[in-house]
Amino acid sequence: MASPSAPISSPPTAHRGARAGAWARTGAACVAAGGCIALSVPPAGFWPLAIVGIVVWDRLLAGATVAQRARRSWLVAAVWLAPMTIWMWDLTAPGYVIASALFAGYFALAGAAVPPDAPGRWLALPGVIALAEAARWSFPWEGVPLATLAMGQADSPLSQPARLGGALVVSGLVVVCGVAVSAALSRRWRWSAAAAAVVVVTVLVAAVAPSGEPVGTLEVAAVQGGGPQRTRAATSDPGLVFARHLEASAGIETPVDLVVWPENVVAVDGLLAGSPEDEALSALARRLDAPLVVGVTEVVSDTEFLNASVVYLPDGVRGERYDKVLRVPFGEWVPFRSFIERVAPGAGLPRRDARAGTSPAVLATPAGPVGVAISWEVFFTGRARDGIAGGGEVLLNPTNGSSYWLTQVQTQQVASSRLRAIETGRWVVQAAPTGFSAVVTPDGEVVERTSIGEQRVLQHTVERRRGDTIATRLGVTPVLAVSVLLIGAGWLVQRRRSGTAPAPPASG
Repeated sequence: MASPSAPISSPPTAHRGARAGAWARTGAACVAAGGCIALSVPPAGFWPLAIVGIVVWDRLLAGATVAQRARRSWLVAAVWLAPMTIWMWDLTAPGYVIASALFAGYFALAGAAVPPDAPGRWLALPGVIALAEAARWSFPWEGVPLATLAMGQADSPLSQPARLGGALVVSGLVVVCGVAVSAALSRRWRWSAAAAAVVVVTVLVAAVAPSGEPVGTLEVAAVQGGGPQRTRAATSDPGLVFARHLEASAGIETPVDLVVWPENVVAVDGLLAGSPEDEALSALARRLDAPLVVGVTEVVSDTEFLNASVVYLPDGVRGERYDKVLRVPFGEWVPFRSFIERVAPGAGLPRRDARAGTSPAVLATPAGPVGVAISWEVFFTGRARDGIAGGGEVLLNPTNGSSYWLTQVQTQQVASSRLRAIETGRWVVQAAPTGFSAVVTPDGEVVERTSIGEQRVLQHTVERRRGDTIATRLGVTPVLAVSVLLIGAGWLVQRRRSGTAPAPPASG
């Protein structure tokens, strides 16, 4: 018989049950955090939910081991990114699964890199998440900067600091807001007030920061030919797409200073010069007495094609062209093509790869120099910056979102156009064949937007603008440097407070 003073052990099943319950609660919290961030991103776009997600994420990291911080952060990011990038499934189902796991892995590393205890954790968290965002925007294959924290803030006051350091500043500020709320919930009022002050001061500085200046106006017409969504070159009649845009262009009111057609709605089997499409576009430019910027694809070999924006001058002569530099992986070019074709010959890959352009992202027109970010390129801060550095007074985004499933890419593209407008201090004119086409002010306001599938011309007076913002002058390097400093400061605080026993880690 056991002594009355002997400890009584709990049954093993009770321990397992308690552990399973703790794991379930932790997993549910990870799903909630990731789900909130996902719902902040277009098409849902409930921007305050991103801050809620960061708060829950921060609480999940508190007192956790390195392995726990990594696992929990991976699950948060997977729940956030996987549903918001489901459009990739249409391009490559295996690639979608791999990309979702890989990009979530960047945030797993970020979670492992923060100290477990506050306030060191609060200092480091904005830095590690900003660096994780920057990594997935850049690697592999030049990155996939969609479903970002910054996109979800296009409607919020946090979008305006993009003119200070691009979208990366906006992502970082979302995390700082989450830190302010989390610190307040922990009754750490000084840290909460400090984080809130950082946000308020940054927004106020952005309000008075340089944003360029107007030097004139343009009457711009963005042509949307209309037609069904999920229209692709491999399964559609390029002549019909071309005819729809010619038909829509009949609705352009003259005089007009610049006409913009979407990406690759002019598809020729060979070179543009001398083709029937070339003659029709020359005639249209002469009729409107205005320069046209048209999206053209040309087949140059059995393995390559060109994707360009080509200028037609008012006299019908072709002017400058800009060939797309950044291409959609698995959509416009196929990494590891020979290997994939060998192991999965029926994968439905595009037959040809787009040849990457090398010229600056700017076109000279009689209406003035215009920056150009063709479709996918508008998601990348650097391409818009390149166009403005080349003298672009307006930023054009001819795109072809018609090939994508659902409206994730299209709504996120409008959000990106809004961020690029703020970053560059330029009006952005987005032209899509089946939607969404849009006109965006330098403050990121969408003044006009089409619906999916409609045939329509957006005709609007926009400003020609010159001058740099801080973002176009300095790029993202200062933001990356501050992120590294915050991580270092966080660990320094953690080490100085290491004599204080941290809270015991939760399971999971």
